[in-house]
Amino acid sequence: MIEPCAVGSLLPAFVQERVEAFHASGIRGRWAGRHILRGRRLPGPGSTVVDSNDYLRLAGDKRIVDAVTESLDAMRGARLASAALLYEEHPQTVLERELAGYLGSQAGVFCQSGYDANVGLLQTLAGPEVPVYVDMLAHMSLWAGAKAAGAPVRPFRHNDTAHLLRRIEEHGPGVIAVDSMYSVCGSLAPLAALCAVAEQTGCVLVVDEAHSLGTHGPAGAGMVAAAGLTKRVHFRTMSLSKAFAKRAGYITCPDEEFVEYFKMTSYPAVFASTLVPSDLVQISATLDVVRHDEWRRTRLQEVAATLRQGLTSLGYDLRGSGAHIMSLPTGPDETIIQVRDIMEDHDVFGSVFCPPATPHNRTALRLSLHCDLTDQDVDRIIQASGIVRPLITSPRSLTP
Repeated sequence: MIEPCAVGSLLPAFVQERVEAFHASGIRGRWAGRHILRGRRLPGPGSTVVDSNDYLRLAGDKRIVDAVTESLDAMRGARLASAALLYEEHPQTVLERELAGYLGSQAGVFCQSGYDANVGLLQTLAGPEVPVYVDMLAHMSLWAGAKAAGAPVRPFRHNDTAHLLRRIEEHGPGVIAVDSMYSVCGSLAPLAALCAVAEQTGCVLVVDEAHSLGTHGPAGAGMVAAAGLTKRVHFRTMSLSKAFAKRAGYITCPDEEFVEYFKMTSYPAVFASTLVPSDLVQISATLDVVRHDEWRRTRLQEVAATLRQGLTSLGYDLRGSGAHIMSLPTGPDETIIQVRDIMEDHDVFGSVFCPPATPHNRTALRLSLHCDLTDQDVDRIIQASGIVRPLITSPRSLTP
């Protein structure tokens, strides 16, 4: 029997039931009438705000804004079509090659987002007979890419290359998919060991550099470049919406032949339009700033080192954080709401991470640092973290 829509709703009952379950168990249930992602107050002019991925503080940079403003006339007559239709000297393909050179790669291709980059790449690499080995904490877009490919997904324990090797021995060669820096807790991948496993087993290695592009490596070229592994990692994917402060994605590729294959077979590439001229100008202008403003990376590292030491001295388990992302493990939903409110009362605004970004009862308050933080900001974060520390009686790992 087909049930009618709920009274007052345009949605059929099977959809409305899911919506109602979310509100009943979350907002009216565990969250006591509030939304878990929304605090009681907004940051003011002097607040310490650490809830953004703009690690190098380039959003609104005058040099970049001026370049984009001057480029807006180029929108007239812009060709918005599938990337497969672009000619060799189109501004997008020219910038793709420039970015590849910056990253130490033979070739590369733009996507509409970092999510599209991962989904599109995994779809072109894997399949029903090609397993995908995904780190348990890898970004959801890598899991979605494996699903889009119809590939068997074989998770392995976080940063555990011995477990990965056993999984490959059991299921055969495939695609290894990891983050260079994990977005919830800031832990760093053992890149050299992962390269060794890929080479030993005949696997393809995909490293998502979303959170390390711009912040690590020579002129900000990322952690793979910093480790001297650009010739050993088959593909690097990245979102430009972090340190580059731009909505776009990019994939480094071993050669131009793969680029053409990708553009003709990846669904996000075939069925999405190219970037617009102002996008390309903004990325190019941002690349210039990222290359030359070394002080931004230096300051970011200083801030991260000081805060890491301060939080560790308070007894926090930072779960391997080695850079500018750190998380306070808060456990159940009720605890993170309480912790977030107290932190905000002390003028510190972080990001609530909860399911589906974390496992059930493994919430975390993420602190995303940036290069404009002052010493006073860092002191404020440490002080507020000390006040909420008694609420976090038994920190638990994010790994299920």
